[in-house]
Formats: sequence, structure tokens, C-alpha cells
Amino acid sequence: MTIYGMAHRGDPGKHAENSLMSFQSAIDKGFAYLEIDVHLSKDGIPMVMHDETVDRMTDGSGRVADYTCEELQRLHLPGGERVPTLEEALLLAKGRIQVDIELKQAGDRHPGLEQAVLDVIRQHELYDEVFITSFDHYAIQRLRELSERIRLGIINSSVSPAFFPWMKQYRVRYLSIGHPFITDAFVRACEREEVQLIAWTIDEEAVMRRYARDWPEVLVCTNELDRWASVQGGGRG
Repeated sequence: MTIYGMAHRGDPGKHAENSLMSFQSAIDKGFAYLEIDVHLSKDGIPMVMHDETVDRMTDGSGRVADYTCEELQRLHLPGGERVPTLEEALLLAKGRIQVDIELKQAGDRHPGLEQAVLDVIRQHELYDEVFITSFDHYAIQRLRELSERIRLGIINSSVSPAFFPWMKQYRVRYLSIGHPFITDAFVRACEREEVQLIAWTIDEEAVMRRYARDWPEVLVCTNELDRWASVQGGGRG
């Protein structure tokens, strides 16, 4: 049974966030979508990590961008796992779950990140199984200039009518918004614009129940996979 929901960094309530075990758990629970975060290593390899630094999630310290891929994979996540590459994560997910790749780009923090991520997707022919999102909308614009095929989305804390003309110009289909800002009027606007709305990050049961009841078309992003599975009930495939 498929759960119409997005597993935020995998299944962080059960395993280290953004780890292969966390991703496997989301797959095993039948989630339709997985959200992962990507930075670029010192030697140009897309690595799966949320924070700009490794301090919170590993036994190391310092910026992800100051480590090579090999050095990052010598560090330990909680539970003893290692930091995965984007390629490892996508190969695990291939044919099993759709993946939202969030680029942790910010201005010129990671020169070349967009191309490096596209290269992994192209190498394994994963265009139909992934889409790329970012808070950095210029990064999304650059991605469209680099690829006509890649599916794209933007992330924002709040809502705005200004999104839609820009999204149409760059053929951006996904829109991820902080859930407190979402209203029925905005849900209907996204429907009219043929935009897939994603609400982040919803962990409270009462809020989940409202979305399941009133806005089942909205893709709920959550850390609480078991709770959402219970509320949503696998009613969509």
C-alpha cells in the first residue's frame, strides 16, 4: 500500500536523518516520496547532508564543503552509518520511491552544485524518478538553463502570487511552502496553475488530520512517518 506523503530526510524518528537506513525505512513503509538534502564536497561530489557543517550529525566538525567525499565517508552518523553520496541514495531509491532533491545552495556557496547533481541524474537516467527543489530560486533557474528535462520546484516559507508567472516561465511544477501559511485559497490557486503543492513540515496529528480531510491533494512532508501513515491510511496510490 502506497502512502501519499513525503518522508522528510527519510525516517528520522527511527534512524539517523539523511542516512541510507533512514531512506530504506521510508521505502519499507510505502511512502511515495522521499526528501533528501544535498551539499557539494571539496572534490565536487554531491553529498547527502542537511546542515552546512557536519557538527550536528557526525563525529566530525567543520563545513561539508571543506571535506572531500572520502573524508566525509570516514565520519560516523548516529548508529555508525556513513554520510551517503547522492548517487548512493538515488540508486537505493531507484524504481522504489520518488525523490525530492533539495539543493542546499545559497548564492555562491557551492559553485557547480547544479551541474554535479544533474550529472548523477543523467548518468543513471533518473529524470522520471526525481525532482530538484531549493530555497535558492536562482539555482532552480540555472538548472532549467542546464536541462530541459529535469523536473523542478521551489521552496519558500510563505506564500505569494508572484510565484506563478515565474514558475510558468521556467516550467517549475513543484512548490514547497511552510504549512502555517497555506490556505484554501492558495491550494485552489495551485490547482488552477497545475502546481503540485507540498506542505512542510507537518508532525502534529491535528494538523495532519486537517490536511487529510480538507486538502488531500497537497503533498504532506513529515518527520512522523508512522503517524501520517495512520492518518492518511494509504488512500492514494
